[in-house]
Amino acid sequence: MKKTAFSRRSLLASIFGLALAGMIRPDIAHAEDFKMGLLVPGSVSEEGWNRIGYNALKGVEDQLGAKISYVELQQNPASFEKAFRDYASQGYKVILGHGFEFQDAALEVALDYPDTYFLISSSSIHEGNVIGLNTDTSQPFYLMGVIAAKMGQKAGLVGGMEIPPIQQAFAGFKNGAKSVNPDFPISEAYIGNFTDTTAAKEAALSMISQGADFVVPNASGATVGGYQAISESGPDVRSFSIFSDFTEVAPNNILGLYVADYAQGVVEVVRSIHDGTPPTQNVVFGLKDPKVISFTFRDDGPVSVPEDIRAEVKAISDKIAAGEIKTDAQ
Repeated sequence: MKKTAFSRRSLLASIFGLALAGMIRPDIAHAEDFKMGLLVPGSVSEEGWNRIGYNALKGVEDQLGAKISYVELQQNPASFEKAFRDYASQGYKVILGHGFEFQDAALEVALDYPDTYFLISSSSIHEGNVIGLNTDTSQPFYLMGVIAAKMGQKAGLVGGMEIPPIQQAFAGFKNGAKSVNPDFPISEAYIGNFTDTTAAKEAALSMISQGADFVVPNASGATVGGYQAISESGPDVRSFSIFSDFTEVAPNNILGLYVADYAQGVVEVVRSIHDGTPPTQNVVFGLKDPKVISFTFRDDGPVSVPEDIRAEVKAISDKIAAGEIKTDAQ
């Protein structure tokens, strides 16, 4: 026993000496203790929302040296709570629930793990160690609505589930279109999930058959079904890519891209937690954050947005960023 105790003391003394000599960096040791988990409502192999969450996790690993883990889940609140508890009980400092649907489970679990930060995507909450990270998608969708009303005759919006972030995005689109033409017709439908690509495709085709010539799907993993319908309907039906580039799915229909570099935004929030200065309120990314939100036009397609409309959209975007236009008013 004495020999073992002596060996342990010698080992500790050696480690301490190496640290003093600069051979073991304290920041590296700290980084190895910092762990982040991710909960996604589907597969990270799919382009779109789930992949964005995974990219955020990898960004934290690459830039902060954190240990990371993720779990793919179905739409089951009980599994959400279990996954949060599993990570928190294993000492994970940060857990990102990638979607508004994770909020209730996080609030329940957070009470038992006050030293863990629960980040919730697409949420406006801030209660203790539960912090919402919300990209104001109503802002870029407002710009899409302006373009649709100027270039089209009728629009269609296909959503996954009727939850606040998607409702907010669609409100922005409708407000943008109505700012151009108060009587511009817009149809709206929800498929009730984020995985059924066939349902998203059928909803989009139904809208197109009723005269919609500008269609935007917003249904996470199921979104690709909407773009398939748009592509199959010919170049007269137009859209914008959202979150990821779907140009290969609908090469003759995409007018441009709205991309949120949400991943880097998450990295910066996690960095603040890592450094001991966590956010004191919910985080909202918008057009004022050009490193996070990008809205660009496409020039290599059969149809493009005319220069005069682009200039007008740029002026509107600047006003939104300055807080002069409220985009999500119901």
